Amino acid sequence: MRLQISISLAFLFLLCCRPVPLHISPLPSKIEYIEGYASLRVSASGESSRSKFAFLFHLPHQAHIDVSDILGRTIYQIIMNKTNAFLVVPSKKVYWQGSEEEIIERLLGFRLSLGEIIGLLTGKWHEASQEEKELNGWVLKKDKKGRIKRGQRGGLTFEVVEFIEDTPFAYTLIFKQQLNEGRLKILKIGLNRPVKKEAFMTDFLKHFEQKQWAEIQELLEHED
Repeated sequence: MRLQISISLAFLFLLCCRPVPLHISPLPSKIEYIEGYASLRVSASGESSRSKFAFLFHLPHQAHIDVSDILGRTIYQIIMNKTNAFLVVPSKKVYWQGSEEEIIERLLGFRLSLGEIIGLLTGKWHEASQEEKELNGWVLKKDKKGRIKRGQRGGLTFEVVEFIEDTPFAYTLIFKQQLNEGRLKILKIGLNRPVKKEAFMTDFLKHFEQKQWAEIQELLEHED
């Protein structure tokens, strides 16, 4: 009897721990907002780090990303709009302003624009009928279903390991560049859900202190 109870409890535990499948089919005819959670593992020069982040994109020019540690504590935030990009450390009330590419490099380890990040996640770079298409320096390859499977620009490569259902959206992707490599996995995703417009506002930064990147980096390295 005890053995049966133990087996039943173990079975229930396994069911609870199984990842919940992501569902976004059918895709809307027009995507305005993308939100969700992702896990990120980055290895660089023999050192590795893990983090999770919540993301909210208002296509094509706005983004709000909250990066947290494995305990769920917010490390920093990224806020982007058409003209500005900020990396904010809320716990210290400081921020750094840079270009889209510079700030995304702090998150992933290599430079990408916001449009390229959205392209990586959605698979919607540009419509192309050929098997390979060169786009802004990228050479993109499709799978048999016409989805963007992998891409390369110079020494930077990415590959979608898994897709979400039969959509072009990435579920798990890996990327490599020289000594850097990483793995990104989507944990939760939603499309065109109502969002608060203040998510992209930066008025609160007038109460924060602007810092140089070296100062921000030192704060993050010593963040408890």
